Amino acid sequence: MDDPRAQRLFGDRLVAPGDLASSPFRVDRDRIVASPFFARLAGVTQVISPGGAGLLVHNRMTHSLKVAQVARAIAERVDADLADKLGGCDPDVVEAAALAHDLGHPPFGHLGERVLDRVARQRLKLRDGFEGNAQSYRIVTSTESRGQATIGLNLTNAVRAAILKYPWTRRDPQRFLDPAPRGAAPPPDDPEGGSLKFGAYSTEVADMRAARAPFAGRVADWQQTVEASVMDTADDIAYAIHDLEDVHRVGVLQQGAVATELMAWQRWGPSTDLTRAGGAIETLRRQLHRKDAWMADDDAFAAAVELVRAELVDGLLARPFDGSLDAEAQVAAFAATWTRRLVESVETIADPAVRSGHVQLATAQWHEVQILKFVQNRFVLARPDLALHQRGQGRLVMSLVDALMAWLIDPDEEERIPSRLRDLVELAEAELPDGTPERLDRARGRAVVDFVAGLTDNQAVGLMQALSGKSRQLWTDAFVL
Repeated sequence: MDDPRAQRLFGDRLVAPGDLASSPFRVDRDRIVASPFFARLAGVTQVISPGGAGLLVHNRMTHSLKVAQVARAIAERVDADLADKLGGCDPDVVEAAALAHDLGHPPFGHLGERVLDRVARQRLKLRDGFEGNAQSYRIVTSTESRGQATIGLNLTNAVRAAILKYPWTRRDPQRFLDPAPRGAAPPPDDPEGGSLKFGAYSTEVADMRAARAPFAGRVADWQQTVEASVMDTADDIAYAIHDLEDVHRVGVLQQGAVATELMAWQRWGPSTDLTRAGGAIETLRRQLHRKDAWMADDDAFAAAVELVRAELVDGLLARPFDGSLDAEAQVAAFAATWTRRLVESVETIADPAVRSGHVQLATAQWHEVQILKFVQNRFVLARPDLALHQRGQGRLVMSLVDALMAWLIDPDEEERIPSRLRDLVELAEAELPDGTPERLDRARGRAVVDFVAGLTDNQAVGLMQALSGKSRQLWTDAFVL
């Protein structure tokens, strides 16, 4: 194929049974949806574990589907002439990237991501650690099998580039830019640990460069492609709105607490006592000026606080969710109104700030998203009862890694290692250069991380119960070996 954007990493000679579309980008979309890694997202936590809240809440699959819906709507509104100069913006590419962007999310959402990263770096001595975005890229380029070779999904350059929300590796020099791109700061517990967020492990760096090659000279080396920027913006919109739906449905988000915080700040503004009501949102305002001075605006911030107070506090939260048709209609109307407002505000920028992308929300709507995210972070994610639940999940993930590593190194168990885990060890060992210190140990560590990251929440719980001797059921579908 002559179009460098449509070229595949391993050529077009390998055709999957489900490749029915004529467009190469549509083929990519279909390959992603057909992948078992996409299917498992139905069992992976978004914010509230899908195993404990029935069918009411989003999981990573429904989140990805909504991101794809929003991303396609944005792609159809970008400045086509400017997008062409920057490398292109195809709605099929954008949709495919949105569907793939969370494939690498481990069990228990961002909590599992943080724990796996810490364990990978500190216990397993993997310099790349673990990162959900890099794991997604690893899945589509290597750990998902096609045909007789382990080549991932063999996606086109354009789609692989669009998946790269953070187009650098952990040790790339982007973090030394001033200001650094969003996500390029080091982990809080490791100042010398490279970037906290990154799009590819060092083992996939050649694949990443091949994907980005058609965009050389069009977008900066550290900048997202237009299609990646659309996907990233859509992810922000979906997270800000749809997660609020969940916490309202299960009764976690309380009107009184949110109203007190917002109204206290409206009364006192920048002079708010940071230790009292309104202090948390004032801290956010100051943080935005410090980290995002390119966009931060006090008038827009105040207007966003007022809009969220009026439409969320006095609107959606004014009536507790009771499961009625009217309550469902109110939630749907809230989500639809906000999604349309945010999507229609999106702008295409020729020369964006370092911490932004070529596609971004208008100033007013950017601040509105910050306030919506604040409500989620302050009144849901910071709750002690959620912290209690997550601490247990974090301990489970650490114990699971330890138990699998112990199984791998047990000489009496060599013949009974799960086939998939054995395959992942061989893949990881083949990726490491000859002469790598402790090569087999590092390969085992990466294989265990890959294995755990590929489980659903319930599979992780079931597997740990079996490994700890707590499960009495020999044959079970709770986990896959």
